[in-house]
Amino acid sequence: MSATHVLVVDDEPDIRGLVQEILEDEGYAVASAENGESARHALRERRPDLILLDIWMPDLDGITLLREWSEEEDGLPCPVIMMSGHGTVETAVEATRLGAYDFLEKPLSMAKLLLTVERALEADKLQKENIGLKRRAPQVHEPIGRSATLQRLREQVKRIALHDTWVLITGDAGSGRETFARYLHSQSARRERPFVDLSVSTLAGGNAARELFGTEDGEHTHYGNLEKAAGGTLLLDEVADMELDAQAKLLGALDTGSFIRVGGTEPVRIDVRIIAATQRNLEEEVRAGRFREDLFYHLNVVPLNIPPLRDHAEDVTDLLNFYLDYFATHEKLPYRRFSVGAQNYLRNYSWPGNVRELKNLVQRVLILGAGDEIGQKEVESALGAPPPSQGQALEGLVSFDQPLRQAREQFEKAYLDYQLEKHTGNVSKMAKEAGMERTHLYRKLRSLGIEIKERR
Repeated sequence: MSATHVLVVDDEPDIRGLVQEILEDEGYAVASAENGESARHALRERRPDLILLDIWMPDLDGITLLREWSEEEDGLPCPVIMMSGHGTVETAVEATRLGAYDFLEKPLSMAKLLLTVERALEADKLQKENIGLKRRAPQVHEPIGRSATLQRLREQVKRIALHDTWVLITGDAGSGRETFARYLHSQSARRERPFVDLSVSTLAGGNAARELFGTEDGEHTHYGNLEKAAGGTLLLDEVADMELDAQAKLLGALDTGSFIRVGGTEPVRIDVRIIAATQRNLEEEVRAGRFREDLFYHLNVVPLNIPPLRDHAEDVTDLLNFYLDYFATHEKLPYRRFSVGAQNYLRNYSWPGNVRELKNLVQRVLILGAGDEIGQKEVESALGAPPPSQGQALEGLVSFDQPLRQAREQFEKAYLDYQLEKHTGNVSKMAKEAGMERTHLYRKLRSLGIEIKERR
């Protein structure tokens, strides 16, 4: 597993050497560049976790470089801390406007430098976690439940996490495969490095190489998911949906331990733990010719099966309480409690949609119900309720007592949820009816935290 990678860009060799030495003593992996062109080359070689960037350099000033990076498709590749001995207020304001995390004056205080680096990395980590929470809320960092089944699974995951092996997680839709993947990452030595969740359904046609490996076009570099997860964990969600061409591309990278970005010439080393997840039987997919046997053996080093919720129904009450608290706290929905009768009914319910169905039930009764208590009849009605119809009033889907941006997001989510239900997860048909280009629709679904696999 790689250490946090810092790029130091400064035309003064004494400063470069001193900063590199100090950071390496603190456990960071450090690369250096003496000018703007060298910095560009360093970013093509490897995506850093943080950049220390001098403003005044002979060939290209730091503000120009910062502006160039901020205009990339994905924005700045990582937090950037500016350094200068001749900075002005205007320069600092411009650097901040372009996304720089902070501005350090020379001569550098090494104590302040280390503190700023630490804070920048922590802020970046929190920002990524918040984006993940928004896209896939609610995010459970530890599987909820006190049953013997859950306790045994948690212990099994902790043992697996001690070894840097690849894992194949299987289980029914909605059973919590992603939750266990995140929990495994949080228990591993890679816990401080990124966790990247890649929905394999986005790897269609020529898009596969771009999403996996990234691209190079002149001075512009787009980092793929294998690089975004460098040092950490990459979850290949619903891996059975991967097209054969994409499987071949991924297998080639795994065999060689490196890949070349689309349009690039230099190989990039792979340093990532891969967790694959699927609700289908991959051995059957191999026999049917839909999944490569050699890739299956690459991924299936350690198997982990997640049981359906009906097999550990004693955890239903804990799950209900968790989601009640979550939606009341994070989505400002009115807090209500399940009656004893409702809880008993739900413990004996078969849960065909597993934990995801339970989560959706809690959200539904909090949005549509009234009163402090959720009774058995309300639960029975909610479980049998059809998806929202086209003519359902907006008041039933969107709260008007919130900012316009949040209301718009709430409506868009309800609208796209309905379209996915209507077309049973067929994105092509959905894009046609919604009047959206398919790639744009995928981005919109991801930004709203809507998972296509839920409808399959």
